Amino acid sequence: FPGLADVSIPQDIPVEGEITVPVGSHSPDEDYSTLDEPVKDTIMRDLKAVGKKFVHVMYPRKSSALLRDWDLWGPLVLCVSLALMLQGGSADSKDDGGPQFAEVFVIIWFGAVVITLNSKLLGGTISFFQSLCVLGYCVMPLTVAMLVCRLVLLAGAGTGSFIIRLIVVGAMFAWSTLASTAFLADSQPPNRKALVVYPIFLFYFVISWMILTFTPQ
Repeated sequence: FPGLADVSIPQDIPVEGEITVPVGSHSPDEDYSTLDEPVKDTIMRDLKAVGKKFVHVMYPRKSSALLRDWDLWGPLVLCVSLALMLQGGSADSKDDGGPQFAEVFVIIWFGAVVITLNSKLLGGTISFFQSLCVLGYCVMPLTVAMLVCRLVLLAGAGTGSFIIRLIVVGAMFAWSTLASTAFLADSQPPNRKALVVYPIFLFYFVISWMILTFTPQ
């Protein structure tokens, strides 16, 4: 290219862009991950996150806390706890209650999956696992109701006991339904919210009915 030797570049043309390389601006925290922290810190952080979600369920209000950082540890613990307390409740059963545990476990998870699919088909804006997280954490009031009912049944099964259990289960059923709808209502189209709330109502009603009709073996 012999013609390029005659090309002259004025000295007053400014050079655009940043060509300097910053030195010392790289923070060591940028390379920090959960793989580098102690196991104790990881467990404590996860337990605090689960505890905060339980607080949001016990004090239901419109919040994205359960949707932003979803997990299935809390729902799994609640599901197993409820299934363990409900097992062995059939009066005519002669086994150790194993089928009851499987029945409760499948009903809870299968019901949550069906409600989630219904929500997605109706145009919901949350993800599959976010919906499972909310529905699972909102089983907590019913788990508390089951614990109270077990304690009441220790004093005897009578009319007074049934009334107390009916009040407790009814209150916790309303609590679970209101808590779940408070988290999930805004993710649905305004004209389809009733179609989403109705399956949620049936889901918690079935669980509440299992708790109310439970009689120890």
